[in-house]
Amino acid sequence: MPAEIENAFDIAFWFADTALNENEYLQPQKLQRLMFIAQAYYTVAFNGRKLMPAVFVADELGPIEPNIHMAFSKGRPDVDARMFLHHDVENFLDGIWGRFGHHSIDRLDRMVKETTAYKQAFKRGNRAEISLEDMRLSFARAEKTPGVGQVVKPKVLMTQSGRPVTVKAWVPGTKPAAKK
Repeated sequence: MPAEIENAFDIAFWFADTALNENEYLQPQKLQRLMFIAQAYYTVAFNGRKLMPAVFVADELGPIEPNIHMAFSKGRPDVDARMFLHHDVENFLDGIWGRFGHHSIDRLDRMVKETTAYKQAFKRGNRAEISLEDMRLSFARAEKTPGVGQVVKPKVLMTQSGRPVTVKAWVPGTKPAAKK
């Protein structure tokens, strides 16, 4: 399945820049957790779609994306990144940052290490891949994590008569929920 963003560096730089704009130091491990959380919630909120082309592994410290981990190991890498994300992606990341950006690395570690996705992968061995489907299931079930509705806020617009309506992006191949 194609990813919404071309590379994981765009997401990593977005989190790093957001932290910097708020005068907050973003530890490398916290960056990893935020990226993992963003990928997981995105796949829940957008019917299995990937936010970024990234593979997370279950390290003993927690889930990491090895390429980003290596690139950021000595500070911000000198990589050409787009730095301009689609408005919907920025809104989504704002929701992730608003909900989890202020949490300590210890709290984020406890949260993600309690997910079934991480536990199953780590049981297979250190640095075993965490499947996107396992991430989706763990976060959709809200196992030790907030529900997607607490993180991703629906977009509300007004009709011409002033009535509020909730809107979301069209995803080809999905069917609308049946009305009750």
